[in-house]
Amino acid sequence: MIPVQESLAIIRRGAEEILVESELIEKLETGRPLRIKAGFDPTAPDLHLGHTVLLNKLKQFQDLGHEILFLIGDFTGMIGDPTGKNVTRKPLSPEQVQENAKSYQEQVFKILDPEKTQVVFNSHWMNKLSPADMIRLASNHTVARMMERDDFHKRYTSGQSIAIHEFLYPLIQGYDSVELNADVELGGTDQKFNLLMGRELQKAYGKPQQSILTMPILEGLDGVQKMSKSLGNYIGINDSPKDIFGKLMSISDELMWRYIDLLSFKSLAEIKQWRDDVAGGRNPIELKKEFAQEIVGRFHSEDAAKQAREGFENQFKKGEIPEDIDEVTLTVDSEGLPIANLLKDSGLTASTSEALRMLKQGAVKIDGNKVEDKSMLIGKGKQHILQVGKRKFAKVSTI
Repeated sequence: MIPVQESLAIIRRGAEEILVESELIEKLETGRPLRIKAGFDPTAPDLHLGHTVLLNKLKQFQDLGHEILFLIGDFTGMIGDPTGKNVTRKPLSPEQVQENAKSYQEQVFKILDPEKTQVVFNSHWMNKLSPADMIRLASNHTVARMMERDDFHKRYTSGQSIAIHEFLYPLIQGYDSVELNADVELGGTDQKFNLLMGRELQKAYGKPQQSILTMPILEGLDGVQKMSKSLGNYIGINDSPKDIFGKLMSISDELMWRYIDLLSFKSLAEIKQWRDDVAGGRNPIELKKEFAQEIVGRFHSEDAAKQAREGFENQFKKGEIPEDIDEVTLTVDSEGLPIANLLKDSGLTASTSEALRMLKQGAVKIDGNKVEDKSMLIGKGKQHILQVGKRKFAKVSTI
């Protein structure tokens, strides 16, 4: 049995908050495997590295010998999670939910051990609740308390609509903890209200209250907004080895540490040594390669990771991309910025006319690929390495 303080050090790593830590310690001291719950609404079929922040923590609990309850919110997915939304979220159809749930299961087992993971669907118990049961569930909370939630409060004060069914979402997420007898529930910092609801409902139903562990929200490649497929600033765990490696190499040196802290399985001692090495003069790009190779290996294979690294390094050996290039951040509107304007605004050409001429000559590349479409638009939340001719480069981020 792993000593409690040793387990706690692993659990604390990267976590934003533990509520209530003294209760969690008491649970760990019993020596029994704890029931660790994390819920995922199958709102999209593809997982990205932002999702794996939570999955990595589940993996750590699993390696410590605890029971993982991977909850797929197929019932709540048809309500639509209002968390962080300024409009009512469109519910998914049952067919969409089932299709996405199947994809989720295939992907999460790239991290979790399928033999030690219990996959559960909240429709199994929610579909059995009668209207009277739902009314009793709703009676455990007040409208005033619901309005304390930041997103609900902002929408109400700004005159935006809040549908009644949205109030049911945190209640049902909390009720899931009642049904599952969860000892600990994990979620992002934006889920804190819903996680606390689980504690309250467990108490109301006469059950021991779960401890809560919140994890930070991972920024996307732009280093500003949360990683999101809709924003285009994501790295999908099903992306090709080359794409995963290349995208990770494109992040800033500052953002690199954030990614390493939340995504790497290296020991804290190893990461500290990395920081000391950089402080002592080591080029951060070498550590970025080590980290990118680790991530590619996790979702593909060690051989694929080595090949992705070799392919990236070969670009440098050929002189295609220098290691030290200027970084530029540009603001673009919702329609995107034409590639010619992007080249001018990033300082790679003196004018849009020069940019168009270079595009016509085939002298412009994005991430090592020649630009064929002279009318290409670059949207928000993107980060690319632009090249004009043989010697002009810039790492451009759009916000």
